[in-house]
Amino acid sequence: MADLHPFGKLFLFLGIFFLLLGVLFLVGGKIPLAGKLPGDIYIKRENFTFYFPLASCLLLSLILSLLMWLLGGWFRK
Repeated sequence: MADLHPFGKLFLFLGIFFLLLGVLFLVGGKIPLAGKLPGDIYIKRENFTFYFPLASCLLLSLILSLLMWLLGGWFRK
C-alpha cells in the first residue's frame, strides 16, 4: 500500500484553511480597517464608483506569504 502520509497532511491543511476562510466570511465585516487602509484606491463620481484595495491586498499577501513560509517546513518533513 502506498504511503498516504502526505495526503493526510494536505487534507489537514485544507480543512484548517477552509475553517479559517469560513470564519473570515462570518466576521469579515466586523474587522476594523478591513479594506479601509491608507493606500486603498477609492474613486467616486456621479454614476461611477471604483474601489481597489491596493494596501489591503499587499498586507494580505505579506501575511499569507509569512504563513506559508512558516508552514513550509512542516510540509517538507
